[in-house]
Amino acid sequence: MRLDAQHAAVTISGRDKGQLGSDDIMVVDLDGRALDPQLRPSAETALHTQIYRRFAAAGAVLHTHSRAQSVASRLFAARGVVRFEGWELQKAIAGYSSHDSVLELPVFANSQDMAVLARAVDGWLDAGRPLHGYLIDGHGIYTWGKDMPEARRHLEALQFLLECELDLIRLRGTRP
Repeated sequence: MRLDAQHAAVTISGRDKGQLGSDDIMVVDLDGRALDPQLRPSAETALHTQIYRRFAAAGAVLHTHSRAQSVASRLFAARGVVRFEGWELQKAIAGYSSHDSVLELPVFANSQDMAVLARAVDGWLDAGRPLHGYLIDGHGIYTWGKDMPEARRHLEALQFLLECELDLIRLRGTRP
């Protein structure tokens, strides 16, 4: 979560994300450097701080690994994007006011090198494409919002949309 123009709160590396408490959170600058040198931030901190640097209005970044996210990321990896069209819930994403819109959720190739992943995200943004979240192949989703409630709404909406797309694929018996 963004704390101010130069700092964010992130999880400490190796902490159980399902059991987080205040002792599991640390402060980093927007380059991902720990303010307390005794603590080590999560390996994916660079992807969180990238969003804060690129989007001044981003107040919270969420990253999860649901089954639907992981399966969809593998299924749509070759295409590089999941396109949502005609879903009423697209309106849950900031900036979308109609189901008649197209919402693209990119799927980036996985890498243990966070700089490689950050360059892929930068490439998408530098091409002028809107970005409200993204999947990492075989991994999970990143999404954000102006504050924690909006980030959570985005996460829940994208999760629901992914589940709907996967259901359609199963019911139709087709692949993207």
